[in-house]
Order: sequence, then C-alpha cells, then structure tokens
Amino acid sequence: MADDSGTIVASGGSLNIPSGSGSERLRRVTVHQQNNGWANNVISGTAGHLYTILSITYTDQQGANGNIAIRVNNGTHDVYLLHSQSVNSLDTFVWNDKFVLEEDDDLDLYNSVTNGHWYITYIDQDWS
Repeated sequence: MADDSGTIVASGGSLNIPSGSGSERLRRVTVHQQNNGWANNVISGTAGHLYTILSITYTDQQGANGNIAIRVNNGTHDVYLLHSQSVNSLDTFVWNDKFVLEEDDDLDLYNSVTNGHWYITYIDQDWS
C-alpha cells in the first residue's frame, strides 16, 4: 500500500459552535489530492463520541479511470463498505448510505488515481 499522500483537513473549531457532553455538531473533513493509495484514519473514533457519516463524495481530478474503496477498521478488523468501485475519468461518486463510527473505529478511503479529492460530512455526538 502507498503512504498517505493526501492532505486531510477537518472542519474548524469555531467558538460559536457548541461542544462538550450532550452536544451535536455537523462537521466535514476533506482529503485533497489523495495519491494512489489509502488515506488512513480520515475520521478516527474518540472515546465518548459517536459519528454518523452522512455522505462521502469522491471526485477524480487526474483525468483517468480508476477505483475507490471505503472501509472501517473496528479496532481489530477491516470491514469494507465499498470495495473496488469503478470511477470514470473526471467523474464524481457519492456514497449516501448512513453508518456510525464509535470510539475504536477508523474510516479509511482508497483511490487508485494520482489525484483524488474526498469530501465527508458527518454528525459528531459528544458524550464525553
């Protein structure tokens, strides 16, 4: 597997957004220019948090056909939610199936082209 080469950017920490026990925030994370491999721990579970993934969008920016994959590591095993999905040159793929990540879970994303962009939206429920 290739090293993580994309830049992972989580949504900012505005002082106007509630945080702490019992809060719920709509958040996003992006992976910019992911280069032919896995972006590991794009969202990494934290004790006292539940993450509801709302949408994952992928766009090919290289101009080449390729494949993508989405997996969750549950602390012990990799569980593939999407395995080897074909994406055409300069196309966009949207995953709208909702799923939950808990404290031992990590979200990993894969693309086979040399310039893939990812945009993930989720709800962060904080019970810490």
